[in-house]
Amino acid sequence: MIRPIDSSDIPACASLISAAFLTVANDLGLTPENAPRFTAFATTPERLEDQLEVEKRPMYAYVSPDGTIIGYYSLALLEEGVCELNNLCVHPECRHQKIGDALLDHAFQQAKAFGCSKMQIGIVEENLRLRRWYESKGFMHTGTQKFDFFPFTCGYMEIELH
Repeated sequence: MIRPIDSSDIPACASLISAAFLTVANDLGLTPENAPRFTAFATTPERLEDQLEVEKRPMYAYVSPDGTIIGYYSLALLEEGVCELNNLCVHPECRHQKIGDALLDHAFQQAKAFGCSKMQIGIVEENLRLRRWYESKGFMHTGTQKFDFFPFTCGYMEIELH
């Protein structure tokens, strides 16, 4: 089941995001020292609380039958008709069960309900498996950018929502 989160879910969501993105960090040799701003290391309950309460980002959790949060995403509503998908993730032990597909489909539906006609996302460009997955869902690669505070390249993708 996918449902909106509230502030009581923040600690579990922050823990999930860190655990899920840590697998990417480990695959790419990212550490708190060489990539302190990477999602696995920079996501805190305080930051998520700010995104929920101050930025008013819609946030959603995929909840297992026993009530455990095993998937997550948020939407940043940008300029008119555009949103950014953030931190879509699935707990590492629960991957390859179509939970990511369900979360992405839900994100598409929610974005359209908020009046968005385009969704953008930023990824680690070197994570080819993730890039291919988003491409298989209809996202188009729109460019890259290198930041001096990341030892990887940021890739950007978008999809027109119909």
